[in-house]
Amino acid sequence: MLRRFLFVPLLLPLIALAAPAPVVERTLDNGLKILVKPDHRAPILTSQIWYRIGASYEHSGITGISHLLEHMMFQGTERFAPNEFSRIVAENGGSENAFTGDDYTAYFENLASDRLAIAFELEADRMRHLRLGQTEFAKELEVVKEERRMRTEDDPQALTSERFGAIAYDVSPYRNPVIGWPGDLEQLQAADLREWYRLWYAPNNATLVVVGDVDPEQVFALATQYFGPLQAETITPPKLPIEPEQRGEKRLIVKAPAKEPYVLMGYKTPVVADAAEAWEPYALEMLASILDGGNSARFARELVRGSQVAASASASYSAFQRLAGLFLFDAVPSKNHSIAEVEQAIRAQIARVQTELVSTEELARVRTQVIAAKVFQQDMLFYQAMELGMLATIGLDWRLADSYVDNLAAVTSAQVQAVAQKYLIADHLTVAVLDPQPLAADQPAPAAPELGDLSHAR
Repeated sequence: MLRRFLFVPLLLPLIALAAPAPVVERTLDNGLKILVKPDHRAPILTSQIWYRIGASYEHSGITGISHLLEHMMFQGTERFAPNEFSRIVAENGGSENAFTGDDYTAYFENLASDRLAIAFELEADRMRHLRLGQTEFAKELEVVKEERRMRTEDDPQALTSERFGAIAYDVSPYRNPVIGWPGDLEQLQAADLREWYRLWYAPNNATLVVVGDVDPEQVFALATQYFGPLQAETITPPKLPIEPEQRGEKRLIVKAPAKEPYVLMGYKTPVVADAAEAWEPYALEMLASILDGGNSARFARELVRGSQVAASASASYSAFQRLAGLFLFDAVPSKNHSIAEVEQAIRAQIARVQTELVSTEELARVRTQVIAAKVFQQDMLFYQAMELGMLATIGLDWRLADSYVDNLAAVTSAQVQAVAQKYLIADHLTVAVLDPQPLAADQPAPAAPELGDLSHAR
């Protein structure tokens, strides 16, 4: 599956106009890490609480439990009735939601800057005092099952992506879907959630991030007031299985009702946490943008508009994960062209990068686009906080956010070629092909999601 997280909402961009202040860090006595980034461009803030728990922590038999627990976090505590959390935030002019990924579960509130105490009071209460009643559990479990049916089982490309992940990885927990396998969802019990909640939803397993029109000392004082009394938990992260080296290309065919065929290809690649050379993940990110960085990139220019072998073709890579991942390609062939032709066209583009240096002009153009997009994202308070929370939660130094643009800017054409030669090799490739089956007469064709559009609202 392309980098997966069950994400949330359409967010109003919390945008501003001047340079923000540096990040200030503090840790409470109970282990809660706090990161505060003042940004006084508008009287608003985003508050996010990140837990070091997600699908990659789950073992066989309980897959999907982290996402289901995320649902349950809105179903009441000892103090607040189900859905009262959302009502209180809305009455104070804010928005809230949550998302679950492979490596984290996070909750957020976007509020006026004088309402931070409301977010802290609510989040501190449900960090340790969730009710997790049987009635609410049974209801939310059915909601998740239906979500899985709609977003995976009834979506042929998502289904192909799920089966692809299960084949691409041998033992890595990334082989399991965030939403869980159907058989595991059938087995989950409220008692399983209570134990999962007790083990992982603790201050010493969380990072609190606040970005916006705030004073760090006031944030720390409020955090101490609301989160300080909470007790730490003994945290014992599971041992990570070591993914063995892949020793040959893997292929699978997924048969499902669909209107058009689809191919998904992935090569095993490192991330910042385990790369042999520190520059390699940034060179891989530049490579993805060279191939698929907008209408002027190679895939759009040569596969979609040029040869017209593909109706769509995409490439993606994420440098920031807890575990090693995949460099991904996907495509839908255009009419009168086959899956074999579009796959061969992608392979030809890979071979070209491996044998020809990207020109100085093309690299400069792509670099400018990538860096401009990154700088624009920094105008959003939510994105700034998400970047800090994600880095801290997957075990990286949050200061990498400050050096990201410089690391991209330093990538050379030779480095792009080097990572293509080293990592995009046939023995490390997995290919999944969607073989369309006839649609039922009364069944509409499912909408094709864009590459990476794996979001799921609560």
